[in-house]
Amino acid sequence: MPKDWFEWHDLYKTDQRLQQRLEIVREYIAHSLNFSSPGVIRVVSVCAGDGRDLLGTLANHPRAQDVYARLVELHPQLVERGQATIESLGLTKQIEFINGDATIASNYLGAVPADIVIVCGVFGNLADENELNRLLRNLSFLSKPGAFVIWTRGHSHNIPHSETVRQSLQKAGFAEVNFKLTATGDMGVGIHRYLGESVAEPKEEQFFVFSGIANRAR
Repeated sequence: MPKDWFEWHDLYKTDQRLQQRLEIVREYIAHSLNFSSPGVIRVVSVCAGDGRDLLGTLANHPRAQDVYARLVELHPQLVERGQATIESLGLTKQIEFINGDATIASNYLGAVPADIVIVCGVFGNLADENELNRLLRNLSFLSKPGAFVIWTRGHSHNIPHSETVRQSLQKAGFAEVNFKLTATGDMGVGIHRYLGESVAEPKEEQFFVFSGIANRAR
């Protein structure tokens, strides 16, 4: 089992579930780019890891030059790897990788509200449904009206946790665009659009608590 999040990301080399999840996430990011309005596309990624979902999509997408993004990740080695990828893509003037706490609202100032919000690998690392709803209430700070929100949620012990997320998103003012399970059947990936209005300031400076650990990630 991985001892930290840097080791956990190396599981993408061998874990079918993660590979399938990443493929769907990239499909939804590409869809969001395709259906974004002409001009600048602002993207934020929460708990971004090494950014392989967004950066892997931009490597071959015709609208890559329109994207201005901020990725926020606490693990410095993952940030270093992501920054190296950004440099290799020639996108250093458009994409910034913040080595900081993704739960803190001030790390997004100047980059939000965004057209695309990526919250992958987050919902399964919250303590409970109350913490999930707390995060969803604060997405109005990150999201423009009509923003695409892309998320993931793993299942465990035969409990379809992604269904809880889908219902909670609907209650929080997000309309579902699409949802897929991986072929393994135990990881859900969704894309929603925000129907509400943006807010200038978050409801709280720390808008969720990431309580997961790498060897129990889901």
